Amino acid sequence: MLKRIFPFVTIGALSAIGIMALSPAAQAQNSSTFESAVIRPKFAPDPMQLKGVTGGKSTAKAVAGTAETETGACLGFMDKQPYHRLELKQRFRYLSIMATSSTDTTMIIKGPGGVWCNDDYDEKNAGISGEWLPGGYDVWVGSYSKTKAVPYVLKISETR
Repeated sequence: MLKRIFPFVTIGALSAIGIMALSPAAQAQNSSTFESAVIRPKFAPDPMQLKGVTGGKSTAKAVAGTAETETGACLGFMDKQPYHRLELKQRFRYLSIMATSSTDTTMIIKGPGGVWCNDDYDEKNAGISGEWLPGGYDVWVGSYSKTKAVPYVLKISETR
């Protein structure tokens, strides 16, 4: 568990969820956000699930603007534009965000307090957890292949 307060995602009342009606291959090549959410503590369902597809030609290091953060190395490939936008309306004492996929994923989250990268949070699934402050967060999920788009589910939970 991270002891630092992170300005991360607030999960609660789903005010805005947008789903693009594109094939996974088309989504991977589209720089628009797949699904977004506005959340508050005690949101339901928990875990909240947002879908997306990895892919992109930019390195995670270039997207993050650094090679390493306190939550891990910035690895893999992704689009320059974020895949998800999370708006946390209140502080979360604990929140985890994890990408589950059939392949190894990487993750970048940018918010009001900085940038966090991760690889292999739970086996080959990238994720970040801890205490989060209110605000807007951009989320990228990457893979180790520049050319192969892979579907994933972003799971957001208040449960430890």
